[in-house]
Amino acid sequence: MFAIYKRELKAYFLTPIGYIFCGIFLALSGISFSVTTLLAQSTNSLPFYFMIMIGIFAIIIPILTMRLFAEDRRGRTEQVLLTAPVSLTGIVMGKYLAALTVFTATLAVNSFNFVLLFQYGEPNAVNILANIFGLFLIGSAFIAIGIFLSSLTENQLIAVITSIGATMGLISLKFIADEIKFEFVRVIIKWFSVMDRYAPFTNELFDITSIVYFISLSAVFIFLTVRVYEKRRWS
Repeated sequence: MFAIYKRELKAYFLTPIGYIFCGIFLALSGISFSVTTLLAQSTNSLPFYFMIMIGIFAIIIPILTMRLFAEDRRGRTEQVLLTAPVSLTGIVMGKYLAALTVFTATLAVNSFNFVLLFQYGEPNAVNILANIFGLFLIGSAFIAIGIFLSSLTENQLIAVITSIGATMGLISLKFIADEIKFEFVRVIIKWFSVMDRYAPFTNELFDITSIVYFISLSAVFIFLTVRVYEKRRWS
């Protein structure tokens, strides 16, 4: 698994993908942070900034995941992976952790923006840390979804489009639920809603239920990716 991890992590910066992801991430988040917070010289709009970041994740994380499996299928190197002396779980986890490392490092760099807030007063550090942790969990889940969809196709464009559609769909569940009149249906939809699961972090709550939800969501899509390749190995 570690060999796969190193290979994929290195590949991000031997190709433009890693630089494009980091550049777009930092540019969009920096612009959003400046407009919503710095120009207003206030921390009151931080919740709005974090909501914007979730929307940004839905668009840019597929850039990070689109090539992970689709490129192997298109380049006909998939058989080399499938016959390598490593488990399918190790292959998938190696690729997942490489993408997660790039995402986490970029999120950490971006988090230095919040240091500027201390020039305006005494922002709530716990609230900021809780929101960053929530963003990390959402990003982790979106990466797992992205690699699963990448494993289903050899076309990177299709992988990007389907990943954006899937992540935007999870985000929009909150707004869909708000329009449904039947309480039972609304509760079920809200249970799967990324935005509703993220809400406790905006209130400085490290909610165990939300943490388990995001970890489970990531685990489910990693498991599904392993199953896809298990089926392909024996076909």
